[in-house]
Amino acid sequence: MSESLTKPEPGLTGKAMRRVVIGSFAGALLEWYDFFIFGTAAGLVFAPLFFPDSDPFIGLIAAFATFGVGFLTRPLGGIVFGHFGDKVGRKITLIWTLGIVGTSTFLIGFIPTYQDIGIWAPITLMALRLIQGFGLGGEYGGAALMTIESAPESKRGFLGALPQTAASVGIMLATGVFALCNSLLTQEQFLSWGWRIPFWLSAIMLVVGMFIRLHTEETTDFKMQQLRPTPSKAPPPLIELFRKHPRNILLALGARLAESVSSNIINAFGIVYISTQLALSRDIPLTGMLIASAIGIVCCPLVGWISDRIGQRKIYLLGAGFCVLYAFPFFLLLDTRNTLIIWCSMIVGYNLGPTMMFAVQPTLFTRMFGTRVRYTGLSFAYQFSAILGGMSPLIASSLLALGKGEVWYVALFLLIVSVVSFICVWLIKPEPRNSQAVAPNKIHHTYRHIREQYNGR
Repeated sequence: MSESLTKPEPGLTGKAMRRVVIGSFAGALLEWYDFFIFGTAAGLVFAPLFFPDSDPFIGLIAAFATFGVGFLTRPLGGIVFGHFGDKVGRKITLIWTLGIVGTSTFLIGFIPTYQDIGIWAPITLMALRLIQGFGLGGEYGGAALMTIESAPESKRGFLGALPQTAASVGIMLATGVFALCNSLLTQEQFLSWGWRIPFWLSAIMLVVGMFIRLHTEETTDFKMQQLRPTPSKAPPPLIELFRKHPRNILLALGARLAESVSSNIINAFGIVYISTQLALSRDIPLTGMLIASAIGIVCCPLVGWISDRIGQRKIYLLGAGFCVLYAFPFFLLLDTRNTLIIWCSMIVGYNLGPTMMFAVQPTLFTRMFGTRVRYTGLSFAYQFSAILGGMSPLIASSLLALGKGEVWYVALFLLIVSVVSFICVWLIKPEPRNSQAVAPNKIHHTYRHIREQYNGR
């Protein structure tokens, strides 16, 4: 083996790596906070405020349809921003996505209700949700790559999981803010203006996230890719993706389903099911998700650390397998109407199911695609599968209505999706990291140059 290949593996360390992780975390936090406050608001307040003339079941379905419609533009955003992320860089693309997501979320807090402007209220809500979804479509792939592509290979599972904790922090902040508003305000105050506060608070995270991202460097892998010779008539990343990685695209799409669907059913639909169908206080599921997400902040990096030792694929299989086994028991535990049991069911379900898969998902998917098409590959797989995930509360509410209030069709839906994901993950064979490697001496030269530049050496 060449002496240069025995040198330390490429990747940032020290302050430079911390800066990258913080930048990825800040953007991902805004994404997940925005995502969960919309889902929570859809379940708690959108039906009476934006669809007041509907039957309660129909109003809830309409509210969740508004939640789900944002997922229709996410694939478009994934394709558009994935293209520019692979062509011009991860950093500049993520600055644009952050601005789009943050601005649209902030504006949702100012929409007049149906009582004020009639049909234009739900239309405006849906329009801003579509814009938000477009920005979110390009956020996930880039935010994940900013950390993973700059981390040493042996630590990519752990470091890649750190920005993923933003999902748990986002749930904790979203449910915490809603729980606080719900407890401090009367029902009339909450429905009048209290529900808007979580949306207005997103402006703070937008400003902080934008500042951090403007001071974050481009990824190591992307800079190395720029040194490789590029064909003069290279196809667009999306075309190249399907030419070189058709099997991996399909497997990533399928693998992602269990994580997305289980997360939305446990969180968004679970809160509504407990507070409406079981007729329990909203504080019970909100508190349960608050505790579950707080534990997830620790669980996510721990799972990433373990994955560096046993592999991301094995961890993902455990998470998908758990969802298969837990689909029916989850609702049986909720139906006990016992507060402590409900909390435990949400904590266990969230952390051993979607969190376990989510922690290793970007690192596993990163290893399935080459650097030239990686942003597009991650965004495409994540966002197209997210359509079903985003529609899960709507599907679950419809299945609940079909079952005349019985939840077993919902459990069966979760079980089937989880089985599909388990099979897809079983078939994944991650590609070697440097399958498109340049000459060893150039790799080491680039690594040394990048470390000197970003670590101040």
